[in-house]
Amino acid sequence: MTALRSEPTAPGTHVVRVLVVDDVHILRIGLASLFSLEGDLELVGAAESGEQAVEVARRTRPDVVLMDIRMPGIDGVEATRRILQDLPATQVVVLTGEPSVRGRRAALEAGAAAYIVKDAVPSTVLDAVRGVGRGPRPGMPH
Repeated sequence: MTALRSEPTAPGTHVVRVLVVDDVHILRIGLASLFSLEGDLELVGAAESGEQAVEVARRTRPDVVLMDIRMPGIDGVEATRRILQDLPATQVVVLTGEPSVRGRRAALEAGAAAYIVKDAVPSTVLDAVRGVGRGPRPGMPH
């Protein structure tokens, strides 16, 4: 497997702070490893449930939460709603293994900025996190 390491972060580049939420341990580890290879992305926490996601987000104040939808307890949609109520500047990217029109609609209505499936290539996940974490750039459409 080829290394996915990006170039070092240039001085003055905004580092996007990321919280990963998924009830599957190996996915949390894999995503943490993926982010550790990127100089402009910093993993600030991980959570295995919606309740824990809300708690960790309040404590770490991430730029982006990468959120699973289906988890025991409160699901990712409700966790998204709660996080954005407390931290309106935080962005949520939903990462789901079971995509559906209903799930996508619910996530976006809860305030998620993006919705992607777990079988996406790593660059899609990284691009989504970077895109919502950096917000609109001057000269770019909103």
